[in-house]
Amino acid sequence: MAKSKEKPSQAAMAGTPSAENTLAMLPLTYELETKPVLKKLAKAHRALAELKGVAALIPNEAILINTLSLQEAKDSSAIENIITTHDELYRSDVLTQHYVSMATKEVYNYASALTHGYAQVKRLGIITNNHLLEVQAQLEENRAGFRKVPGTALLNEQTGETVYTPPQSPMQIEVLMSNLEQFINDDDLCDWDPLVKMAVMHHQFESIHPFYDGNGRTGRILNILYLVRCGLLDSPILYLSRFINQNRSDYYRLLQAVRTEVDPLHSWEAWVLYMLEGVEQTSYQTIRLIQGIKGLMQQYKHTLRQELPKIYSQDLLNIVFSHPYTKIAFVEQGLGVSQVTAIRYLSELTRIGLMHKTKISRESYYVNEPLFALFQQASQL
Repeated sequence: MAKSKEKPSQAAMAGTPSAENTLAMLPLTYELETKPVLKKLAKAHRALAELKGVAALIPNEAILINTLSLQEAKDSSAIENIITTHDELYRSDVLTQHYVSMATKEVYNYASALTHGYAQVKRLGIITNNHLLEVQAQLEENRAGFRKVPGTALLNEQTGETVYTPPQSPMQIEVLMSNLEQFINDDDLCDWDPLVKMAVMHHQFESIHPFYDGNGRTGRILNILYLVRCGLLDSPILYLSRFINQNRSDYYRLLQAVRTEVDPLHSWEAWVLYMLEGVEQTSYQTIRLIQGIKGLMQQYKHTLRQELPKIYSQDLLNIVFSHPYTKIAFVEQGLGVSQVTAIRYLSELTRIGLMHKTKISRESYYVNEPLFALFQQASQL
């Protein structure tokens, strides 16, 4: 029997090993909007609305997408034991396909898949199975598509015991994914709050486990895309994978509790409350991070205008905040200037203490150290 690449950790092993699951079609017949869920929904929506408002204060949306999507990618990949450091991340360059490590490459694949999915949702206003297939293909760099060969199971990493067997029949997978696609996009199918739908949608996707590899990461990207599709976010900036990573044992335990269905309504309520807590917590964490970025940008803007008025521009400021490690090529391309001019600009920024020049091998990097420290600090909270 084939192992799933993205198998649950040891902490996920609460619950009875299952045979192949027969998943219910969506929407479910349970009344999920219980009193505790409604109270939590109010808090989660308030946090999301505040995040949406704070994000609008950053003058260039690309700054948040470039920086926060990379943070989301790092944390989501860490859930699958794909570990990289901030330094390795920022020394890599997706434009030249230069990656410090294979783990770093996988993180960049995730960020690219997220931004591609986001662009599709903004353009079309829906999330189709074709979009999910494209996201997974970018993550795994293959086009294997939905599973067609039986044998996939989720195993206990320590004992090798089968914990959960997702649907095996290719036809069943297609039917379930078609139903999930309808559930995601047809707002008239049920009147649940969008955040309740997101929690159910994520559980259903992970339980279908439609791909050979990449299910966990694709499912977490789907969460963000759904929030954008519903208008709860304008940009893919909710840092939800950090919460899941920090509460990984609860995540897998609650996923499995719904599957075993000893007390289905209680299990579903606990799962929905967990996801709503994640939305609330990570919204406020991301708000603090965005406020930190905005404060730093204001400081840099003031210093640049005072010290280097001849080279100051909002575009230059945006470049040095789009990536903590700025390369000469970023300034060349971003401002449409020559290499000589780009070097002069960065040298001037270094001279007045806004950037720190470092050389790694033959490559020169100009580091925005306060921004780098901000992301490091945020990842440790």
